[in-house]
Amino acid sequence: MSKIRITKQFTFETGHALYGYDGKCRNVHGHSYKLSVTVIGKPIADATHVKLGMVIDFGDLKKIVKEEIVDPFDHATVFNKNTPHVDLAKELMDRGHKVILADYQPTSENMVIDFSEKIKARLPKNIQLHSLKLRETETAFAEWFAMDN
Repeated sequence: MSKIRITKQFTFETGHALYGYDGKCRNVHGHSYKLSVTVIGKPIADATHVKLGMVIDFGDLKKIVKEEIVDPFDHATVFNKNTPHVDLAKELMDRGHKVILADYQPTSENMVIDFSEKIKARLPKNIQLHSLKLRETETAFAEWFAMDN
């Protein structure tokens, strides 16, 4: 049977600041991110299986991405844990705000790498992550492809 790619899209709002950056993005600001998750696999051929014909149930993929990406990042502010913004992050957390201190500079490029690892770890063995597209604005996005990694 042929391998098929399926894609599910997600949206979330996240703030961040780029430590050491030489432009406006060094300031705390936010984006309405759009994440496209594409997986590849063979549709289930077992006629007795309740998910006959599916590569993966879109609901199952949604659960993974929601738990790993959307819920933690939506309406959070992401800072590089090595930034001087750590004091600001601690103050925000003390005031009940959702803050993520990442091991990386929170660019779209690094976020999509992080997301790929989180999603791959949760997929069933017979399903592979094919690609991710993280749209930061209407005209700017980062993409991750399994074949490149």
